[in-house]
Parts: sequence; structure tokens; C-alpha cells
Amino acid sequence: MMKKTYKIEVDCANCANLMEEAAKNTPGVADATVNFMALKMKVEFEDGAEVSEVMENVLANCKKVEDDCEIFF
Repeated sequence: MMKKTYKIEVDCANCANLMEEAAKNTPGVADATVNFMALKMKVEFEDGAEVSEVMENVLANCKKVEDDCEIFF
């Protein structure tokens, strides 16, 4: 299983929690953790997932709950 860490930009801890939930509910993501203090998101991908495609969907889902968030990949 592949894991990657991404730098994120988000304004508050609650928003970070919303981003984490949105990421976890994205197809291709096995698990996701957002560290608000470090401004990092760790994503564990399902076997066979196309990482770049999954991350585009993660970002889209995160922007639905927090429109000014950013994930750098």
C-alpha cells in the first residue's frame, strides 16, 4: 500500500478536520490524516489506485467543504 505526504494550506483546525473526512471519503483512498499544526496531509492509497487521479479528486472533495484550502502535489 502506498502512502504519501502532502503540504496543505488551511485556515483552521475545524477546516482541517473537514478536509480529512473529505479525503477519507474519496474513492481510492484507504486512509487519510491531516495534521493542522504541521499543515500536512498523509494519504494512504488503495492498491492499484492511480495516485495523481485520486489526489485530484481529494482536492475537489476538500474544496467542497473548505473552498479556500489547497493541497500541493
